[in-house]
Amino acid sequence: MSTLEIKNLHVSVETTDGPKPILRGVDLTIRSGEIHAIMGPNGSGKSTLAYSIAGHPSYTVTDGEVLLDGENILEMTVDERARAGVFLAMQYPVEVPGVTVSNFLRTAKTAIDGTAPALRTWVSDVNSAMEKLRMDPVFAQRDVNAGFSGGEKKRHEILQMKLLRPQFAVLDETDSGLDVDALRVVSEGVNDVHAEAGSGILLITHYTRILNYITPDFVHVFVDGKVAEEGGPELAARLEAEGYDRFSPVGA
Repeated sequence: MSTLEIKNLHVSVETTDGPKPILRGVDLTIRSGEIHAIMGPNGSGKSTLAYSIAGHPSYTVTDGEVLLDGENILEMTVDERARAGVFLAMQYPVEVPGVTVSNFLRTAKTAIDGTAPALRTWVSDVNSAMEKLRMDPVFAQRDVNAGFSGGEKKRHEILQMKLLRPQFAVLDETDSGLDVDALRVVSEGVNDVHAEAGSGILLITHYTRILNYITPDFVHVFVDGKVAEEGGPELAARLEAEGYDRFSPVGA
């Protein structure tokens, strides 16, 4: 049983007018096997939380800690965080021309495990994972995300997650840009990793449609850079019905 504990996290970004606070004291604890959904209006800090956990250089942590089994990962480099078991599925996955999906995945797996996977077993694992995600095997020989559609990029993110089996996975609006069929396939992939690896999942989303396929244990509402309300799946249903107006200041 592992724990990812976010304690009093404050994060800012640099703007032309100087540092702008985004996160204003986030407290959140995720344990192995738990699924936490982060919901909230645009600009509330959801994606900032994801990228701060992963170590994006554009975000400056001004206070607080992110502890993985008691160790502050904010003191680690990005690759050290990944090797420690933290995975980020990006809202807008980047293209990496010149690096094939096959080489990228095997290099990542080797970095995580410390040794290269046996080639025959690895090829079988990759093919099996791609089949479950309904990805054409030809994608393994294409450059990472180059020319991929939005849905194909998201499936590739989940393919990485299935093969790397992280302790904790942060999914930043993985549902954005997916049609109904792709949403179902991607959600099934997330559920597989959750069941097989016991990964803790931090699922960031605007909408409840992905929560029809991935059932959260906890729902947290982000407003103005901090958690404004917490509950179970019923809270997501209420947000779908009522929106976020009740969290807005009177007259705003």
